[in-house]
Amino acid sequence: MEGSRRVSHDQNFKNLIIDYPLQAIQLFSPEEAGHLGPETRVVPLRQEQLKERLGERFRELDVPLMVEWPNGQREALLFVLEEETDPGRFSIHRLAHYCLDLADLCQTTRVVPVVIFLNSLGKEPTELTLGGDRHDYLQFQYIRCALAEWEAEKYWDSNNLIARLCLSLMHWSADQKLKMYAKAVQGLVTLEPNPEKQLKYLDFIDIYSELDDNEQVQYKAEYPQEDQTMASLTERLKAEGMEQGRVQGMEQGRAQGMEQGERAVISRLLQRRFGSLDAQTLARLEAANQNQLELWAERILDAGSLAEVFREH
Repeated sequence: MEGSRRVSHDQNFKNLIIDYPLQAIQLFSPEEAGHLGPETRVVPLRQEQLKERLGERFRELDVPLMVEWPNGQREALLFVLEEETDPGRFSIHRLAHYCLDLADLCQTTRVVPVVIFLNSLGKEPTELTLGGDRHDYLQFQYIRCALAEWEAEKYWDSNNLIARLCLSLMHWSADQKLKMYAKAVQGLVTLEPNPEKQLKYLDFIDIYSELDDNEQVQYKAEYPQEDQTMASLTERLKAEGMEQGRVQGMEQGRAQGMEQGERAVISRLLQRRFGSLDAQTLARLEAANQNQLELWAERILDAGSLAEVFREH
């Protein structure tokens, strides 16, 4: 159970990076992101291609992002974001291997490795050096982002949505918990205009904040506006979803009703032309789609036998 919950949380974090790739780069590698302007395009690399080309070395919970300049003024830059919930599972050798594989696959030497530790022991290796007695021949390092070591208060009013959504993963004191939660919700409401994404990432905030029943009651009392805003959003999206489902159901019902009526008409016409229908023919009628029914209806008047009605060509 613990393992499945960890993977679920990892997937939530990965989705966050995929939804807001530029903000992820700006937050987790600010020095490298300093020259990224509005003209740049950030594209997550396709996982199907990576799985096929890299095989078992590819971890689906890593997020490689390709930054491209449409005007061609710079060569594309590859950011490799690896998220680790359990720091004990981190391997700098695996990360180096993975970055080399990606560099080879993408035919580039412009690679920025970033590791985001949701939890940290404070002693994860940050450099890898391979060499002999006289010289070092390979050196590798990455950008280390241990969120638990970041002060949440520093990001209370950040305009970076990922920073606001990750406040619960940063360092804060017990008496700041409700404020941390409120600042995350405020950031979500003000920085994300899409109501569906607001609801999606409210779940993200809830998962990592883990307010207990007493804290939820206290939050509603101290931050009634934020609580009412998200409650109203939830109810509105729920009502829209129910209405959409009702309309789709009616449309689907009408279409199914028309198909069923057409089956009944064709069945009666076939019986008048060729006599009683066997079980196989009745089953064929029942399984037919709209296009097949229309084709068979056109053939009934001219066909000399059932076989001609149902012929394949």
